[in-house]
Amino acid sequence: MVRVSDLKKQASSMNKAASGLRSVGRDHTAKPLAEFTAQQHDLGALGALGSLLGAKSEIEKGMTTLSKLTEQLEDEWSAEAKLIGAVSDAFDLLDLLIAAEAKAKKG
Repeated sequence: MVRVSDLKKQASSMNKAASGLRSVGRDHTAKPLAEFTAQQHDLGALGALGSLLGAKSEIEKGMTTLSKLTEQLEDEWSAEAKLIGAVSDAFDLLDLLIAAEAKAKKG
């Protein structure tokens, strides 16, 4: 049997998880990604070696790919956070329904 206290714990835990997922991109990856993206075409650190090896173009492509993958990962985290939030809301609603049913049975 599902207990109300269990649902409250699960809902609370899921809310924390959703909040954490929402903040990953905003709090942890936004600035590094912006700095990384800004450096994509400034590969001066490779110097002549990069030019001689023809690596600059490939490195730029790789950096662009990494930036896009990071953005897609953030989108996925955001979608997962929404889903977890929805499940948490459903648990809250179920908790209310169980409590109302228990109250009705008591009379």
